[in-house]
Amino acid sequence: MSMISFLRRAFRLCGIPAMTPMFQQRAFSGADAINALRPFYFAVHPDFFGQHPREREVNENSLKRLNGYLENLEKPGSRSQKPAKLTFYVRDTSDNKNDSRAADSPSFRSVSFTLHTKDVLSTVVDVLRFCSLSVEHLEELKSCSEQAKSYPKAGEQFYRPIKWDKSYYIFTGFRDPEQELEQAKRVETKLSTWLRNNEAAAARKQEDSEPRREELQRLREALCRKLGLTDIRWQRSWGVAHRCCQLQSLSRLSQQSPDSLHNLQGHTLVFADQSGMNASGHVMLGTMDVHHQWSKLFQRLPSYEAVLQQADWLKDRISLLMGGIQVVHIERLGPVLPLQDHYSTLSTFHKRLLPQRPALHPRSLQGLTMTLENDCSSPRLHELGHFIIPTVCDTDELPVFLLSRAQEARRLVQDREQLEAEERDMVQRCLGSLSLRSLRKEPSVSSRRMIPCCLRLMEQRLPQLQGLRVCISHFYSVMQDGDLCIPWDWRG
Repeated sequence: MSMISFLRRAFRLCGIPAMTPMFQQRAFSGADAINALRPFYFAVHPDFFGQHPREREVNENSLKRLNGYLENLEKPGSRSQKPAKLTFYVRDTSDNKNDSRAADSPSFRSVSFTLHTKDVLSTVVDVLRFCSLSVEHLEELKSCSEQAKSYPKAGEQFYRPIKWDKSYYIFTGFRDPEQELEQAKRVETKLSTWLRNNEAAAARKQEDSEPRREELQRLREALCRKLGLTDIRWQRSWGVAHRCCQLQSLSRLSQQSPDSLHNLQGHTLVFADQSGMNASGHVMLGTMDVHHQWSKLFQRLPSYEAVLQQADWLKDRISLLMGGIQVVHIERLGPVLPLQDHYSTLSTFHKRLLPQRPALHPRSLQGLTMTLENDCSSPRLHELGHFIIPTVCDTDELPVFLLSRAQEARRLVQDREQLEAEERDMVQRCLGSLSLRSLRKEPSVSSRRMIPCCLRLMEQRLPQLQGLRVCISHFYSVMQDGDLCIPWDWRG
């Protein structure tokens, strides 16, 4: 999401400042949380970390978890949540607030904390405090909220958002959202201007990285052959030099302890944040682990494979009970799911299905897919055509929901496949038309965004892109190996 669209969404909900007494008459909602967390969002939003991809990715993942935490607290009848450990890189926004260069070269600090709150307001207060941001505008709300809990609730008063006069912001010192939106628009970068300023640096970095890229490809192919691996992948967007070091480390281990790597044959290897096996059956090597820990993992692979077989058996049983629908895990749409957690989720859902045995024709849902989630409250249909089913949903009502949306799900799957085919064709056309070295996108960029982005690039025909590696993303950046990151919604 671009910074402009983020601001539009956030500021649409902030007609009432956080300290208005009207909050005393109603629950502290998600809309209020967005308003109250404005200083936090401006300090951690990934769009401000374009030149720092690692920090940007950490903030993206932590924001997703925080948003999910807040959403769960808002659900009616929600029970106590599991503590959420979050890490953010927080920008220093006290200086140069109005300097457009601050977005390109932020000074930041790392903050880690664990949330174990039971309501939205307490969560907002804790987040602000942990990040050393002001909570003065929330202290009165927090005391009123705690006071209200000790009294029986009367009828809630009618609530209507208020648009405050400019003098309010001058008097109170609060930031005017409309003024900040206009300021963000004024400093929005144009692609042609940004390319003129950064094309030379990207070309130089790309040329310097070519020997490392060749070495990376050589190591990757050699290890796949030697260890019988299906593929080698990476969880994060580490640089080429970092990836080479990881492969060299694995190569040294294969020379020192060749017997310990025998169990890897036929697997896909993923360099990740933690060691183990994921829900797709891929072997994960924690990049912070030492050779001894990797060797112990390889020795335990047979036990992981046994759990994987049990998970596949549960998927088959669920499919038989649910009209032929397949249980899948879509890696690109969420964080890494360890195999043990995946098995536990499947087992819980299967045990809930067995007593009811849903009355579905064996092939009524064949060709459709669903994912299981522990955190969602009700079944829903994703825009990509797969169902998202909570493990604790009402299994009596589930068949009715699935059958009622089955036709729509098939249409969405067909649309997705057509879009993906069109996207592949458009990428190939763009590569040839612009003479690019490579063209890829981040997983969070959908086909509906990628296709018009490529079309506009071909229409613009910017000569600065010739011979470069381009990644369609949500921000502008020159990566350490010379890849050019361009937002999908770039302006000419």
